[in-house]
Amino acid sequence: MASNRKNLNSSPQPTGAELEILRVLWDRGASTVREVHESFGPKKDVGYTTTLKLLQRMSEKGLVERDQSQRSHVYQAVLKEEPTQRRMVADLLAKAFAGSTPSLVMQALSAKKASKAELAEIRKLLDEMEKGAGK
Repeated sequence: MASNRKNLNSSPQPTGAELEILRVLWDRGASTVREVHESFGPKKDVGYTTTLKLLQRMSEKGLVERDQSQRSHVYQAVLKEEPTQRRMVADLLAKAFAGSTPSLVMQALSAKKASKAELAEIRKLLDEMEKGAGK
């Protein structure tokens, strides 16, 4: 694929619609416009041309790369999932919670009830973080 990679730290934050497309590309890997569009299924009332236009804009912004070597253009995410999520959380933490991690975590846990498995996973992560901090 032709590379139009930019410094990932200077890449713009994806919009909500762009993030949905990135999730498809992260899950499926490189995909055509049709594959991305069809992945939304009937739950999304989005036209094919809207999906195409979003992918074209995302390519211009450096969020995705487009392989034009085949008849159907294939798009691939430039941004990796975890660093993108981390950057978005850091931005939310700074803007909405004045940098307060406890406030962010409390609001996240109160906004959506966590399952027992999710709480166990959170406890495990906290335990690992505490052990790492004690070294």
